[in-house]
Amino acid sequence: MGIVRLEETQKAELEEFRRMLLSCAAVHRRKDDDGFRGEENALPARNGDVLDRLVCITSGVSYLGIAIVNQLLVNGYSVRIIVDNEEDVEKLREMEVSGEMRLNNSIVEVVMAKLTEIESLTQAFDGCRGVFHTAAFVDPAGLSGYTKAMADIEVNATKNVIKACGVSPSVRNCILTSSLLTCIWRDNSLDEIPHLVDHKCWSDESVCLNKKLWYALGKLRAEKAAWEIAKEAGLKLATICPGLITGSGFFQRSPTSTIAYLKGVQEMYAYGLLATVDIDRLAKAHVRVFEEMKKTASGRYICFDHVIEREDEIEKLARETGTNASSITGGASCSNRPRFELSNAKLARLMLKTRRCNSE
Repeated sequence: MGIVRLEETQKAELEEFRRMLLSCAAVHRRKDDDGFRGEENALPARNGDVLDRLVCITSGVSYLGIAIVNQLLVNGYSVRIIVDNEEDVEKLREMEVSGEMRLNNSIVEVVMAKLTEIESLTQAFDGCRGVFHTAAFVDPAGLSGYTKAMADIEVNATKNVIKACGVSPSVRNCILTSSLLTCIWRDNSLDEIPHLVDHKCWSDESVCLNKKLWYALGKLRAEKAAWEIAKEAGLKLATICPGLITGSGFFQRSPTSTIAYLKGVQEMYAYGLLATVDIDRLAKAHVRVFEEMKKTASGRYICFDHVIEREDEIEKLARETGTNASSITGGASCSNRPRFELSNAKLARLMLKTRRCNSE
C-alpha cells in the first residue's frame, strides 16, 4: 500500500467517516457488564482496565485485517484502524454499508498514519493497550506477487511498528502476523534436519535467497527483527505463523500474498509442508492469543487447519487459485514421499484451554 500525505481534505473525510461509524455503533455498551459509557472520544475505565478493550490494527482493510477487526468487535473490543490513503477509507465505508464490518456496539476509529514514520505510528497507538500488525503489502507492479523490494519494505515497516509499540506509554502487547514459511524453508535434504516442524523451527535465510523466495524472506527477516526490538524495548510480543490463508473469495481478495506464498509449492507439497488455514479460524487465533498474553501466552504460534495431501484437496486448492493440480504436485505421487510433520500443538493447547474456560 502506498504512503500518502495527510491533507486537510483527508482529515475531514476521516472525521466524517468516523462520525458515521459511531452513529451506527452505540457508544454505550451494556451497563456494567464489559462495555463502555461516556463521551464519544472518551472511554471511561471499568475497574481501571479500559485500555484492555481498545486495540489498534494495521492493514485493517486487508483480507486478514478485516477478519481480525470483526473478531475483535464480536469479542467486545473497540478498534482503531490505521489507514494510509483515501482508497482505504472508501473500502471501510463500503464494508460498513454492506455489513461486512460487524460493528455491534463497539467503537471503531479510523486514523491516518505512516508505516514509514515511528512518530506517526506512536501517535496512532496512543491510548491502545495492544497492537495487531498484519503486515499486508502488495506488489505495485501487480505481476510478480511479491518482489525482493517488497521484502525490504515489509521488514522496515515491521521494525517501525515494533519500535513505536516499544515507546508507546499505553501499548503492552503486540501480535505480529508472520508466516509458516518462516519455519519450513530449510535444506530438507540434510539427514540431521528434524522430522518435526513446530514453532521452534526457523527457515534458513540462505535457502530463501537461493530459491528467490522473497515472501518467505520478508516474513523471516521481519519476524526476527521484531523479536530483537521487542526484547530490547521490554515489549511483550507474540507472533502467529499461518499457513496459506483460505476462505470465501480468498484468492480474489488477496491474490498477491497467495501467489507469493505458493512460490515453491511443489517442494512444499513433496515434503508434506503445504498447509492451509481458514481465515475465520486464523482471526480467532489472533484474538485468543492476544487475550492470553495478559496471562502467560508468548512466543511463536504455528496456525493451520489442513496439510494438503489428498487428491480432492489438491484439486480444490487448484480451482480456488486458478491453477491446475499438476502445478501444485509437479506430478509427484502422494505415496512414498519424503515426509515432515507439521505441528501446531502449542496453539491447539491454548485454544483448547480458552474453550474450556469459556464453557465453565
